[in-house]
Amino acid sequence: MIDLLKAGGWLTLPILACSLAAATIIIERLLALRRARVLPGQLVVILRRWTEQGAIDPQEVAALALDSPLGRIVAAGLACRGRRREIVREQVEDTGRHVVHELERFLNALGTIAAISPLLGLLGTVAGMIKIFQIVAVEGNSNFSLLSVGIAEALVTTAAGLAVAIPSLLFYRYFHARVDRLVVQMEQETLQLIDLLDSSVNEQEPVR
Repeated sequence: MIDLLKAGGWLTLPILACSLAAATIIIERLLALRRARVLPGQLVVILRRWTEQGAIDPQEVAALALDSPLGRIVAAGLACRGRRREIVREQVEDTGRHVVHELERFLNALGTIAAISPLLGLLGTVAGMIKIFQIVAVEGNSNFSLLSVGIAEALVTTAAGLAVAIPSLLFYRYFHARVDRLVVQMEQETLQLIDLLDSSVNEQEPVR
């Protein structure tokens, strides 16, 4: 492995750095985008119970764990409890935009790695070809041991760039699709909460 990195020349260093960064982002996002963390089962059950009962239990609100993306949105809605629907919806949507931004954290960096890794490999290929032509110009094409240095640099950097880019692109697409699914589920739960809060406000308004 070390011999391959040496054969690829100095361009294997930025490719290796990209691979380490991509691996770190992938592991972090796999942990952060777990459904149990974004949409805690206990929180979803409580929200559905509130919807079915048509009322919010103050004791459950006090004991509710809000340290999750959905919990933050729920907390924003509950903070506006008793206000008009437009105010509640605006507050919830504003919090939701921040939550979505956090769910998509590091994904642009992962997409950038997927884009530049093959370009770095291509640059290594060009550098290797230039080295081959320089050797041919000076030594001729009879010294295969010298030519193999340029050929190895061209092939190793290309393979390394593709090896980093392919899984990075796959996980980039996977994470975007996962965020979209989680956002849709959070929107469904949040809309039910808004309807519940709105109905409670209407019940409190005096009949004229």
